[in-house]
Amino acid sequence: MQVTATQAKNRFGAICAQAKEGPVFVEKDGRIDSVIVSAKQFAELQGASRTQTLSQRKAQFEQSHSAWLAEQNQRFEAHGLWCDDMRVW
Repeated sequence: MQVTATQAKNRFGAICAQAKEGPVFVEKDGRIDSVIVSAKQFAELQGASRTQTLSQRKAQFEQSHSAWLAEQNQRFEAHGLWCDDMRVW
């Protein structure tokens, strides 16, 4: 469902009831500005975003990009940093 900001303000109770069925997109100045979702949907979104810890995400990144990381480490060992020979005037 999509409503204007004025409609959302004037019919807030009905909009909250509608949000239990699905997200309500609030339009402001012709563009979607906000989304109203039920507390249950919000909790599900938060739970989905917190499923992996930082260390798990790091391990997943290192596993999926191991070839690239090895290439970059090899380049560093052979040539050093690109800015090592820069001098301050």
